[in-house]
Parts: sequence; C-alpha cells; structure tokens
Amino acid sequence: MKKLAVLSMCSVLSLSLFTGLSSQPAKAEESSSYYLLAYKGKVPSDVETKIKLAGGSIERVIEEIGIVEARSSDPNFLTDIKKDTNLYAADKELSVYLEDEVNPADGQPITSIPQPDWNDPEQNYHDYQWDVKRITNNFKSHELNSGNHETVVGVIDTGLDFNHPDLKANADLAGSKTFVPGTKDAWDMNGHGTHVAGSIAANGKVLGVGPELKVRAYRVFGATGGAQQSWITDAIVAAANDGVEVINMSIGGWRWMAHNLGEKGDSASMVAYHRAVQYATQKGVTVVVSAGNDSRNLNSLHDMQAYWKTTYGLDIKGPSRVVPAQLPGVVTVSSSNKWSTDSIAFYSNYGSSIDVAGPGGDNGPLYDSLYRQDPKGNYLDKRDYMYRTLSTWPTYLAPNVTSNLRGYALLHGTSMAAPKVAGIAAVIKSEHPEYSPAQVQAALKQTAVDLGKKGQDPIYGSGEANIYNALTR
Repeated sequence: MKKLAVLSMCSVLSLSLFTGLSSQPAKAEESSSYYLLAYKGKVPSDVETKIKLAGGSIERVIEEIGIVEARSSDPNFLTDIKKDTNLYAADKELSVYLEDEVNPADGQPITSIPQPDWNDPEQNYHDYQWDVKRITNNFKSHELNSGNHETVVGVIDTGLDFNHPDLKANADLAGSKTFVPGTKDAWDMNGHGTHVAGSIAANGKVLGVGPELKVRAYRVFGATGGAQQSWITDAIVAAANDGVEVINMSIGGWRWMAHNLGEKGDSASMVAYHRAVQYATQKGVTVVVSAGNDSRNLNSLHDMQAYWKTTYGLDIKGPSRVVPAQLPGVVTVSSSNKWSTDSIAFYSNYGSSIDVAGPGGDNGPLYDSLYRQDPKGNYLDKRDYMYRTLSTWPTYLAPNVTSNLRGYALLHGTSMAAPKVAGIAAVIKSEHPEYSPAQVQAALKQTAVDLGKKGQDPIYGSGEANIYNALTR
C-alpha cells in the first residue's frame, strides 16, 4: 500500500518521491506557504477581502463545510488571519505524499504468470485471485448480485486507466475529476488507483468484487509529488455531491496526523477531515478506509510514541492518530492474508477502530515468521509475491516490479484490503439501495467471517468481510 505522510508542516510540495519519474511542478513559488482555514459556520462573504488584508490569497473554497485553502508569503499571515472571529481553526496546511510500498520488490519479479493476450477472451487470471475468490465464495456471489452501474464507488486515489480492458466498461471517465493543480484529467500515472479499482469492479482477466459496479476516479495524487489536505477534503465533498454510494480511500497515514491535533484537538486539518466525512455520510455515502501499514497498535499511546522516537527520532508527548483510519463514521479495514485465520498481515495496523478485515495479502508464512521474530531483520529474499493480491495495472505504464506482467500487478497492503470491503459495501447497497451508511456498515459486520478470537477483536474487527454471506443471510 502507498500511505500518506506529513511533510513536517511543509510549505511546499516534495517532488522527489520516485526515481525515474518526472516531477510535477510545485503549485507556487517556494517562498509561499499554504494555510487551511476552518470557519465556524459558512464561509463569510467577505472572506476574500479579509485574507487579502492579512497578506494572502484564496486558492480553494469548499463552501459546503466552511473550509478555505489560502496562500501567502507573509510570515505574519497566520497571526493576522486568526484575528478573524469567524474562524474556528487556522493552521499551515499539511502536505502529504505517497510513500514507497511496504517491502517493495528488489529485482526478482514473478515471471511464471503468462502475459495477457487481449485477443483471447478465454484467457484469464481468476485462479490467481485467492483474495476475491475467498470473499465471493469462488465468485458465486456474482451469480446473486454483481452490482450495477447505478451504484458508484468513488476512488479517491491516483486516478484510473480508463481504457484498461478489464475496467473500461465500468470506469466513468466523464464523471471522474482531478484535484491536482496543473493536471486536466484523472488518468492514472502511478498505478495505485488502477489496482484499487480493479479489486472493486474489474470484469475480464481479473474480476472485482462487483464486476458490474461503476468506479469513478477522484484524483488527488499525481505520478510523483504530494497532495495537500484541501485536495483530499475537496474530493470527498465532490464525490458526495456527485451521489456516489461508496467512497474508497486507500490512503492511510501514520505520521500525517502526529502534530495536527492542536492544543484542543481542533486543528484545521482535523476539522476539515471530520467535516468532509460527516458531510459524505449525511448524504448517504459509506466511506471505507485502510487501517495503515505500520504494524502499530492504534490503541496504544505508548506504542505510537515509541514508534515515533525509534523511527523518526521525535518525542511526541501528546496524542497522535492515524487518519482517516481513526476518524468517526468510516469503515476501517485491516488486512488479512492468504494462509492464516489467526494472524493478520505483518504490516497491518490494528486496534479498536478496526471494523472488519479484507484480504490484502502479504509475503507468505516464512517471511511472516521471520519478521515477527525480528522486524528489523533483512528477509527480502524470503518473500513470495504469489501471496500478494493480483489486480489491474495501467496498460501504458511499465510493469510493476513484482512481476513482468503488462496490465496487472501483485501488490499487498491495507490499500489492497480496503477496496475489497468497498466493493462489498457497494454490492450490498445495490442489493438494498434503501440502506443508510450505518445499515451498510452493520451488514458488513454481521456477515463477516469470524477469524481470530471469537467475536469482536482488535485484529479483524468483526471478521473478514464476505459478500456471499451478505447476499445469502
């Protein structure tokens, strides 16, 4: 999974994420900083004048939830704008970026899977899809309900390959949007979003949970570089306004929220995220998110503080939290694996915020046992990529390093777990269009396969989500 992380309250975008890929231009000169302003109610009619008087300019307004993104090169901007009594919170905006995948491949790709022959409709990779087969009862749920185009999943991610043979019938190019300044469309130049979308609605050589569902891209990341909090917030609100039934956000982040709680837990970034999710759920949208790939106990303040100290050399005295995983109102998904019913994937976060698990894959039992004995050890040569999850990959990008396949990739992470649950939620919604987000979430939990300790537990939540159970209960 790619995860979100803070650029230490950075004022400009980091543009050096992936080697070999051209950087996207920064959205403004380096001397400028970006600010997130959360107003107590509606955005005031004189907001532009007040921001200008404080030495700034408006970059983005999200009217529905009272959020404004501003830019200024004036070092006194934040002090001056906080004098506005209409403001609830104002802070430097957090810039986030896609980090490298957990345990990336190292030049030893899978070569045993045959290359796709697009002219052969009989060729498929269904037997490699242990993850989707398990939660659909060997695809039998497709015979009961495979979704429909009236049920839309908004994928807030890196975009989509709209011409992928397995996705083009279900990918909504016309309705997709980009929130990345300097871009004009939602085509995926990274790969992450296309892999996520395939788990939801692929219909071809690989099959998604709902192969007749519609997927719509809300692009908040480019090929490289970062996203700012307002882009993600704007995308959530836009998807809700567009009437999607489900939102998938495989964009967890450990470091992203460590410093943003504010003295009273009311920083502008937290306010924006809370309001956006609340806005979406009030419009009937089920929001599904990944738990994150840090192997952390989200309930343990000590665990979080020790992680910060050991990994980054930072002393975090107060609380920190993973978002969107620990936001109220979302469905938070941990990652199960192929080979165990007692242990989630080695990288998956866990805790009381976990609602259900989804199969996100891992490196196999040998790697898992070695990692758990010594997480700092080097066992890269012990990985088995066939325990990861196979899904779509942009046909116009080079093969992912895990295999030599064109158009498909083997990835693992809670990023791969969440879209399975989002697909299940969408099929439930297509079966019961009258369901509220709370009812969809209840159905997910009530029909999950109970793994690990009996009943609710901090590893699997209510269990591994299962669409066949949901359709036959």
